[in-house]
Amino acid sequence: MDSTIAGTHGWCVSKTFQPYTPRQAYLLPPSPSEWLREGHLAYFILDVVQELDLSRIYRHYERELRGKPPYDPRLMVALLLYGYCTGVSSSRQIERRTYEDVAFHVLAGGTHPDHVSISEFRRVHLDALGGLFLQVLKLCQKAGLVKLGHVSLDGTKVKANASKHKAMSYSRMKEQEEALARRVAELLAKAKEADAREDAEHGPDKRGDELPEELSRAQSRLERIRQAKAELEAEAKAARDAKKKDGEGGSSSGAGGGGTPLPSHRIPSDDEGTPTPKAQRNFTDSDSRIMVSADGGFVQAYNAQVVVDDESQVIVAQAVTNQPPDVEHAVPMLEQARDNCGQPPDKASMDAGYFSEENVLGALAMRVEPYIATGRTKHGAGLPVKRCALPSAMLVKDWMRARLESEEGAAIYRRRKAIVEPVFGQIKHARGFRTFGLRTLRNVRGEFSLVATAHNLRKLHRRRSAPPTPA
Repeated sequence: MDSTIAGTHGWCVSKTFQPYTPRQAYLLPPSPSEWLREGHLAYFILDVVQELDLSRIYRHYERELRGKPPYDPRLMVALLLYGYCTGVSSSRQIERRTYEDVAFHVLAGGTHPDHVSISEFRRVHLDALGGLFLQVLKLCQKAGLVKLGHVSLDGTKVKANASKHKAMSYSRMKEQEEALARRVAELLAKAKEADAREDAEHGPDKRGDELPEELSRAQSRLERIRQAKAELEAEAKAARDAKKKDGEGGSSSGAGGGGTPLPSHRIPSDDEGTPTPKAQRNFTDSDSRIMVSADGGFVQAYNAQVVVDDESQVIVAQAVTNQPPDVEHAVPMLEQARDNCGQPPDKASMDAGYFSEENVLGALAMRVEPYIATGRTKHGAGLPVKRCALPSAMLVKDWMRARLESEEGAAIYRRRKAIVEPVFGQIKHARGFRTFGLRTLRNVRGEFSLVATAHNLRKLHRRRSAPPTPA
């Protein structure tokens, strides 16, 4: 190479540089295996997808023989998993990355699925994609990442794909319904009075009986409010009937993992099944609820729950509900962890939001040692550490408090912050998943399954790419 480089503006340098020819054509076809460093997450995803059972997705296409050939499900699954692993969940962003990002380009095999195809694939196969969580968890177990010696349960509020300003309380719905009904009646009366005048005023291309724009808007809003009000009333009555059925010895549907139902769609109502005045419904995503976030603000959100194993921060159980209180989730989540892993954990730690006598006894019935805080402590203060014999005849709350005040119990509970809280930090801050992209409870459950699957894949990738431990 000539040591003197002349520029287009007459300048020149005598320094020798490494070759740089960005527009030079390749003499031989490049190999995708050389585009990324060895052990890259994208290559790992390609390998994992080959191990996954995607038969449920493939069967869908055996029934659909029309149209042009679809993209290979392995391609689409690889793109989605890698996207959620790297904080890219938007179908439009994934499409763009297949052009601009080498890793996405490698995963796509040089193709560029459009965002409509990516979004539709996720929509159609959401249940099957959610099922990949259990398959990846099994791979983590085989790799020795799950020990079930100590698990920790916690929840976080994830924003819904809806604004809290689009929510309305039941009392407000009744007020708006009455006001809008009066307004619609007034506008209809005015329209009727003006019929004769409009016949003369409108041109030949108008009938003269079109609804005024203001009336159309009022009628449309009235219909939406009436529909939301009716849905609230129907859900409240269904909740009342389910409560009566449980009181008579029946069981609710919608079980989480081991059979205990996860809370969902519970509408505050009176004994007659009428929604309370503060019962709310969102017009954009009717399943979401207004909840209190970690900073004390109010957000339109869902409650995402995870059970995390102490060994490598692998998620062993996950769920999403639209009920803000954490206390109702403890037993269903522990049962799901037991069913997912084939055995219950030895110990489970939870913060004070999960404490109840039923949860303590429910954990003990599963042969899980519970460590549940009985009250709030100041941030960073921790529990008092002192030796304490655990009396056999005590109230459950006193027994649990004494358990946590013992030296061993305090040490176990302190581990909770290092087990589960970093997982939410990795999901929400490192990978930027703070808002669901999909709507309705069914869909956000499927999406969060992808989020949890991606989290576990990153843990598995780190284990497989780590250098062997010296003997």
